[in-house]
Amino acid sequence: MKLDLSHTKPFLDNAVVNNIESRISETYKTVFDKTGAGNDFLGWVNLPSEIDESLLADIEKTAAELRKKSDIFVVVGIGGSYLGARAVIEALQNHFAPLTGEKPLVVYAGHNMSEDYLIDLMAILDKKDYSLAVISKSGTTTEPAIAFRILKQHIINKYGEQEAASRIVAITDKAKGALKQLANVKGYKTYIVPDDVGGRFSVLTPVGLLPIAVAGIDIRKLVAGAIEMEKLCKAQPNMENPVSQYAVVRHALYLKGLTNEIMVNYEPRLVYFSEWWKQLYGESHGKQHKGIFPASVTFSTDLHSMGQYIQDGLRNLFETVISVENANHELRIPTESDDLDQLNYIAGKRISEVNHKAELGTVLAHEDGGVPNIRIVIPEISAKVLGELIYFFEMACALSGYMLEVNPFDQPGVEAYKKNMFALLGKKGFETQTATLNQRLGI
Repeated sequence: MKLDLSHTKPFLDNAVVNNIESRISETYKTVFDKTGAGNDFLGWVNLPSEIDESLLADIEKTAAELRKKSDIFVVVGIGGSYLGARAVIEALQNHFAPLTGEKPLVVYAGHNMSEDYLIDLMAILDKKDYSLAVISKSGTTTEPAIAFRILKQHIINKYGEQEAASRIVAITDKAKGALKQLANVKGYKTYIVPDDVGGRFSVLTPVGLLPIAVAGIDIRKLVAGAIEMEKLCKAQPNMENPVSQYAVVRHALYLKGLTNEIMVNYEPRLVYFSEWWKQLYGESHGKQHKGIFPASVTFSTDLHSMGQYIQDGLRNLFETVISVENANHELRIPTESDDLDQLNYIAGKRISEVNHKAELGTVLAHEDGGVPNIRIVIPEISAKVLGELIYFFEMACALSGYMLEVNPFDQPGVEAYKKNMFALLGKKGFETQTATLNQRLGI
C-alpha cells in the first residue's frame, strides 16, 4: 500500500503540519499504552496478532457446516455488526453474486425497520434452505431484535425447534444480555463479541469473520493483512508510517476549514467498504460539535451526478481516493471499422487503463478546482489487502480522534433518537418524555 500526498501539498500550511507531526509519536503512545479517553475499547489494537488459531479453526468449521445446508445465509445486525462483513464480502464476491447460483448467498436483515423488506425476505426464505447469524452485544438493539424475533419464528416454523437451533448462530456477549440468555436456553452455537472491542472496530472478531467465512472467503488472508499493518504501526510509530501521514494530513486540512471528507473509489465492489469507513469515522469523531463529515462517491459513475458539485461547489471538502492498480481480469476495447462512437483512439487498451486515466484526470481537475486529494494506492482488491486497509483506517481513526481531543470509542449521540422512539412507542419508563414529545408534535 502506498500513500500519495502530492495533490494536497498546495493546500497545506507547513507550520500547522509540522506542529501536528511533532505530536504523532505521543499520540501513538496514548493508543498503545491505553491512556486516552475510551481506553477500555482498545482491544482492536492487538487483535490481529492475538487471534487464537483455535478460534479461526472453529469459525472455519462452523462456516463449512452452514455452507453445506444453506442456499442463503442471513446476517442479522446493524452498524458495526454487519457493515464490516458486508464490506469484505461485497468487495471479494462476484459483482452479480445473486445471479451466479453460488451458495450460499449472503443477505442482510436487522439494519432497517422496513416491513416490506422483511416480507420480501421471508418470501424468498420460504423457498430456500437457510441459516442465520444474529449479531448483538445486548440482544435488545431495536432493529436487529425486531428482525430476529420475526426470523426466529419463521425458521422454527420452517424446520422445527431442534433443526432451527442448529441453523442459528448468536454472536453476542460472553456472559450477559438477552441474546446470550436465549442462546443458552435454545442451544445456539455462540461466539463472543469482545468486551474491549466496539462494534465499528469488530470486523476482525467473529462479528465479521463468521459471515465472511460463510461467504467462502479466506479469513486467514484477511487477518494476515491486518497483522502486517499492525506490525508496521508498532515498528514505526512516526511519520515514516502511511497511517500517520494520512491522519496528520486530514487533520491539517480540517484545521484549515475543510470539514467534509469524500471517500472516492473507482471500483463498484468497494461501495460497502466506503459505507464501513463512513460509520467508523462518523461515529468516532462526530462529537462536541467537532469532526470531519464522511461521505462517499463511486467514480466514474458519480462524476455524472456529484462531479459538478465537487468541482465547483462550496470549498469545504477534500477527497481520499482508493486507487486500485491491478484489475482481477483483462478486457480490451475492440476496434470498429466505422468508428461511429469515436473510440478507436483507445481501441486495444484495457478498460482498467481507461479507468486509471479517468482517475488521474479527475484528481488533477479537482485539485485545480480547489479540492485536495489524498490517494491511497493498493495493488489489488484481495483479502490480504483488505485486511491491511481495515487496520490502516482503524488506527488512523484512533489517532485522528485523539488529535480532535474527543473520545473516538463512544457514541453518546446515537442514544438520542432511541429515547425519542421509545417514548413515542409508549415504552414503560418514558411516560414524561412521551407527553412532551406528543405536545411538540401536536398529537
